Amino acid sequence: MRILFLSDGSSIHTKRWVNSIAEKGVTIHLFSLKPVNKTDYPDHNFTFTGFDLQKRFGGLSKLSYLKVLPELKKVIRDFKPDIIHAHFATSYGLLGALSGFHPFILSVWGSDVFDFPKKSFLHRSILEFNLKKADKILSTSHVMAVETKNYTDKDVEVTPFGIDTVQFSPEKADRSVSTPFSENDIVIGTIKLLEEKYGINYLIEAFSVVLRKHPELPLKLLIVGGGSERKNLENSAKELKIDEKVYFAGMADYSKVPYFHKVIDIYAALSILDSESFGVAIVEAQGCGKPVVVSNVGGLPEVVEDGKTGFVVEKKNAGAAAEKLEKLVLDAGLRGIMGKAGRERVLKLYDWNGNVTQMMEIYNKINIK
Repeated sequence: MRILFLSDGSSIHTKRWVNSIAEKGVTIHLFSLKPVNKTDYPDHNFTFTGFDLQKRFGGLSKLSYLKVLPELKKVIRDFKPDIIHAHFATSYGLLGALSGFHPFILSVWGSDVFDFPKKSFLHRSILEFNLKKADKILSTSHVMAVETKNYTDKDVEVTPFGIDTVQFSPEKADRSVSTPFSENDIVIGTIKLLEEKYGINYLIEAFSVVLRKHPELPLKLLIVGGGSERKNLENSAKELKIDEKVYFAGMADYSKVPYFHKVIDIYAALSILDSESFGVAIVEAQGCGKPVVVSNVGGLPEVVEDGKTGFVVEKKNAGAAAEKLEKLVLDAGLRGIMGKAGRERVLKLYDWNGNVTQMMEIYNKINIK
């Protein structure tokens, strides 16, 4: 089978899908509007076309997408795919729709259906056009599938973006390797880009509330990630006089993400972004047997069984988050019970091998038609 992927070659999501599908013996060509690092991809069954539209056309506008359409059609003629699979319903979806090739699979990712069509009538029309041209529409979460149905009458199949449950496992990590924490510390943590939309300021505030109530406990806050808000977040920790208890680990390579999840005792994701499509980091934390506290936005509540694998709280409500964090901080037994339940749920619903098998079944079925 030969599949032409239309997707951002720099995205970890693209890398994981391409590498896993290639391991199944599928021949893949990746068409990316951003540069592709060949070392991120397999040596066999893989070729690519990468662009730097920022340099070439001065940006990632819809007009620049149209300018590369002739090159996409040339790739189609030369590569002769059995299937085109576009990831992201607007940019790559538009290229796939205009290519005229079938079968055409379209995966929605989040902002392409939550935000893009609300900008104007034209934006909505572009999304509806792309979905209309697709032979199969996929979504990583049920909440995003429901949102997508506002713009199409076609069925939307849910294909979760799961995790490697061997890599993300409940084993302990040596905290002294990359953190200043001791084995006795109770570590609350998050792994996310440090941007305002992810609500990390609410996590810092919630942590300070718990710390003030329980100064006798060895509480620590671990924040892993880089972004434009780092300085503001560091200043917030100083203003709250908790900066000695907060450790900013900086941006981490994906290979180190499992380690940091294993360092953490309680994972928190207090995003304020209603277009959160799917909580991969939350699934990773649960895979490592950690209880979680998440905000009620987008697809985050979908990956947490409230009261069983963690807690779902109101967004922008540091007090509500603090209450649930305190509950977990004070009860190691509850942390263990919720962590075990989360791990079992991940094994059942979000094991990456099962997700890849589902995708291969979709490819095989649509390729027969």
